[in-house]
Amino acid sequence: MSHRLLVGVTVLVAAAILGFLYRDSLVFLFNRWIGNEDYSHGILVPAVSLFLAWQARHRISAAGIGSSWWGLALVSVGLLLYGVGELATLYVMQHISLWIVIVGLVIGAIGVRAAQEIMFPLGYLLTAIPLPNFLYAGLSSKLQLWSSALGVGCLQLIGVTAFLEGNVIDLGPVQLQVVEACSGIRYLFPLTTLALLCAYLFKDRMWKRVVLVSSAIPISIFVNGFRIGMIGALVEWTGQGAAEGFSHLFEGAVLFLVSLGVLVVEMWLLARIRPTSEGALEARGLRFEARSKMSEVQGVRSEATPSSLQAPVSNRLSPGAAYFCSVAVLVPVAFASTLMVDREEITPSRAMFIDFPRQIGGWAGTAMALEKQYIDTLRFDDYLLVDFRSDKGQSAMFYAAYYQSQRKGQSVHSPQSCLPGGGWEILSMTGVDVPSSHRMDRPLHINRAVIQKSHQKQVVWYWFKQRDRILSNEYWVKFYLLWDAVSRGRTDGALIRVSSIVEPGDTEAIVDQRLGQLVSAVEPELIRYVPD
Repeated sequence: MSHRLLVGVTVLVAAAILGFLYRDSLVFLFNRWIGNEDYSHGILVPAVSLFLAWQARHRISAAGIGSSWWGLALVSVGLLLYGVGELATLYVMQHISLWIVIVGLVIGAIGVRAAQEIMFPLGYLLTAIPLPNFLYAGLSSKLQLWSSALGVGCLQLIGVTAFLEGNVIDLGPVQLQVVEACSGIRYLFPLTTLALLCAYLFKDRMWKRVVLVSSAIPISIFVNGFRIGMIGALVEWTGQGAAEGFSHLFEGAVLFLVSLGVLVVEMWLLARIRPTSEGALEARGLRFEARSKMSEVQGVRSEATPSSLQAPVSNRLSPGAAYFCSVAVLVPVAFASTLMVDREEITPSRAMFIDFPRQIGGWAGTAMALEKQYIDTLRFDDYLLVDFRSDKGQSAMFYAAYYQSQRKGQSVHSPQSCLPGGGWEILSMTGVDVPSSHRMDRPLHINRAVIQKSHQKQVVWYWFKQRDRILSNEYWVKFYLLWDAVSRGRTDGALIRVSSIVEPGDTEAIVDQRLGQLVSAVEPELIRYVPD
């Protein structure tokens, strides 16, 4: 079997093994690409990357193809990450793992120098990977606020009276809520991906390319803010029915084409600012052509070398040893994955929140229901929202959201990303220790936020109960989520939040005392509903 044929066979074998190993994550990726408009561009990214790599084939040849053991090192790191992601069933880790393995195989096959020539096509594959849910939620929340503010600005500019509270636009008789689907994030991801491609093809100075990519974010926000403003104007002038038709028309290709048009105009303007001289571009082309010619000459010399002076066959094949080892290491991992029994996540027994006591420790509660749009966004498995009143007439709100599994697209949402969307401004955020009647060895370390909307102020306490841990930092929540998924087979958990309005005559200290009393009453009961 010739060396070239052997390489071709190993490429097919590697592709088949990777398809087998990452079958679940690839199915998840494909479903996100075709089922979520935010990532609809992802299905085109692999094809674009392959095309760009094929275009660079002459540069790869000029750089010199040779195997590198760094490829095997990267493949090993990627497979280690695959094992962790498989045990924790965290798709984002498997996506990153697949990308690292692909890069490792490429470096193992053609070497570091040649791989540098297709560094962009390889890195471009990352744009097809969806963001983790907690990053997506935080980004979407910020975009909602910015788009809402720009929409109100557009309305006020044309003389329409409008006020903004968080992501709610008040037009008087009608209130428009800028929901997650209107945040503009579904235009930001594709436009940023396209801006990266344009910057790569834009043969000009580096600072212009950086400006081009960076501008994708403000372009998406400004165009989406304009759309929201136009929707508000139609509501004001013609009624809400006409606005719905406009929204559906402009939330798809039309708005994206407008954003793309702005990007093209920006490229034209940047090209006119201190344009790169044709002589410099020609010199670059001549240098590349010279390298190609030199490579060809070296190849001719090599062919003309007498057979007695040529290296033995084994030495000529030795540069590929690292690549073949990189492919070979996939085989035992694939075999091990077939022997691995599917890990069933442990689901602890618990009582449902519907049975949570409404009379507790001098407090009487009235259960309340969340609106469907919040339920669809938060995606919890069980929740409780109760308006508690003490025997002294004091009021406090108790909220708990329980997640049976946080590794399949569901996870707790930090109030830091949710509160501003409701029009609340976070005045302060600190950590406090609260005595625990259930955990006598240590107090509860929780978050304390003071928020304000118009003239109304609230004090909010919240924490994350993750298995047997009380956490206040959402990044530690993610760390222990991975740790417990691997070591204990559990990813259940909950967000607990209590809040109370600072009434006239009250101080924040009085409200803190009120919340402390409520926490002391409900915290011992939580163990039944959010088990350790």
